[in-house]
Parts: sequence; C-alpha cells; structure tokens
Amino acid sequence: MKTTMIEPFFATLKAANPLPNTELEYTTVFELLAAVLLSAQATDVGVNKATRKLFPVAGTPQAILELGLERLEGYVKTIGLYRTKAKNLMETCRILVERHGGVVPRTREELELLPGVGRKTANVVLNVAFGQPTMAVDTHIFRVSNRTGLARGKNPLAVELQLMKRVPAAYAVDSHHWLILHGRYVCQARKPRCWECAVSQYCDHQPKTLAA
Repeated sequence: MKTTMIEPFFATLKAANPLPNTELEYTTVFELLAAVLLSAQATDVGVNKATRKLFPVAGTPQAILELGLERLEGYVKTIGLYRTKAKNLMETCRILVERHGGVVPRTREELELLPGVGRKTANVVLNVAFGQPTMAVDTHIFRVSNRTGLARGKNPLAVELQLMKRVPAAYAVDSHHWLILHGRYVCQARKPRCWECAVSQYCDHQPKTLAA
C-alpha cells in the first residue's frame, strides 16, 4: 500500500465506525485483562458467554482466588484450553494481589510477567484500558496488514513494528480495533468480501473477489 493511501484508508474506516472498541465484555481493567487472557485461540463470543457468569460472582483478583481453581474451571470449561487458562488466571490473580495490591499494572514489562499474558494481551490492555497507541496483532490484523499491503511481515512482531511506523498518529489508538473488525467481518480469511469493502480502492490485494 502506497504511503499516500494510508490516511484515506483509516479515515474511511473511522467514518464508518468513529468509536470502535473490543467485542469482549468487561466493566473493569481487571475484567478486561481476564477476558483477553481467556480469549487466546477462542472467539470473543465464546469468552463472553463464560465471563457473563463468572464476573458477577468473581470479578476481582481476590474474588477469583477465593473461588478456587476447581470452581473457576467450571465457569470457563466451555473455552478452549480452559484448564491451562484457568491455572494462568489463578496465578495471575495471586501475583496481582501479592505484588500490585490487586491493581492491574500499566506497563508492558509488568503485564508480560503475569502468567498467560504475552505481548498481544499486554498490548490490548495497554490500548483499551489505558489508551496507549499499541498494536495487538492477532490473526485478523496479521492477515489484513499483509493482504492489503499496509504492513507486511512474516510474523506478528514484524507486522506490529511496521504498523507502528506506518499508521498515522491521529489513528494510532483506534487502528487495531478497525483492523480486527475489518478482518473479522469483511477481509475474511477464506474469501475477502471485496465487493462490500469500503477501503478496497486503497488495498493492494488482487484480484478483487466477486460476490458470486
């Protein structure tokens, strides 16, 4: 994608969705962290179904510790890899209580020290909860960035670094939401829906797919 195409690309996405946000449901920074931790290799829809029952019962690190691992597993067992995720969430809660007073830290370095929290999860929390211009490269962003020519890379970190360089500052905070949603609903993996894509004129992908 030519540099001159990047600004209108994001301006178009912004016009269609001025206030984008994650589709994960949460009411506190901790609930966001927990939901993102549980969402690895799972759908937001599936995570939301589980957390709608979990968070009213245990929506803080201390409450989850008091819930215990076995009961926590019962709430999240419909999510893929639930045993590992429950264990990581329980240990994360212990660290938050013992080292951070139950408060989610605001730095990438501290977040990535929490079990089950990698760079992508940390980036989501920093962006969504704290408004930092981070880029959480999931499968959707990786695909859209490479396919459109916006930011090419062989791995998520390479794409993330390219995006951080190429995305205009005015769109930096919300850009990862627009790219995720675009990949989820329009620029889909098997067949991109080019015929209904509002930014197809700026995209390098050829040939454009037809509705047939």
